[in-house]
Amino acid sequence: MTSDATGPVAGQRTLDATAGPAPLREPERPGGVVQRHRRPPVLSQALLTIVLLLFLAPLVWMVLSSLKSGGEIFTTPPRLLGESLRFGNYGDALDYLPFGRFMLNTAFVAIAGTLITLITSALSAYAFARLRFRGRDSLFLLYLGTLMVPQEVVVVPMFLIMNRLGWINTFQALILPWAFTAFGTFLLRQFFLTVPKELEEAARVDGAGHWRILTRIIVPISAPAFAVLAVFTFITYWNSFLWPLIVTNDASTTTVPLGLNLFLGQNGQQWQLLMAAATISMAPTALLVLLLQRYLVKGIALSGLGGR
Repeated sequence: MTSDATGPVAGQRTLDATAGPAPLREPERPGGVVQRHRRPPVLSQALLTIVLLLFLAPLVWMVLSSLKSGGEIFTTPPRLLGESLRFGNYGDALDYLPFGRFMLNTAFVAIAGTLITLITSALSAYAFARLRFRGRDSLFLLYLGTLMVPQEVVVVPMFLIMNRLGWINTFQALILPWAFTAFGTFLLRQFFLTVPKELEEAARVDGAGHWRILTRIIVPISAPAFAVLAVFTFITYWNSFLWPLIVTNDASTTTVPLGLNLFLGQNGQQWQLLMAAATISMAPTALLVLLLQRYLVKGIALSGLGGR
């Protein structure tokens, strides 16, 4: 017998009328690799470029204004460049005030405060990440709760403590009160938790104690996290204005933010010198970020600060 002409042919699947057309398959490269066509993220790149320009605009205006005369900064309509580039404003800014001394004071405070913060944060983070003791998690939550207390709330009792200790107009008053931060402890603790415990157990078999495990194993592995914390802490100390304004009133301990404010004082408003001094003061933090850029990208990605 012959098969019906309208029936299914042998070896061919029966198509369901309700199933609809078969989906289109993506083209394959030689070797069976599927080739996906992705549109370039033009819109995302355009938005990021606009945001970048918005952030860079004040910095560019500051640098260009530092090369103008005082009367050319607020001309209408505004101009990017003056009649001549006045590079002498930078030398005048250093001579107008002891700004070099302010830079050295701030560098000492920022470097010392950053080193102490790294040490104290590493010790406390190791305790919360690796040691087991009663009430550890509750104590850690209480420690994190200090991040919600604004600085303006604690400056008065801290000033009274500094006054009682006789630390007014001293560098220790600028450094020590902010060298024990819960943010640094939280950041390093989260990174320490990602270190495999097998490394710690192997070190214990070799007779290593907590100090050796921290300094020889965990700290070298956590270099990106330390770089992130170092940059954040250094910038915080460098840009601090309120606390130095309260505990210092002598030029020997004046920092850069207070020194910039002195360009707008009783001797007149020297805007061109202020812009030149602000450009100089921005150089150390920008250099630090450039030097640690490789560790910063890795540290932000691994510590979760990148929003992932």
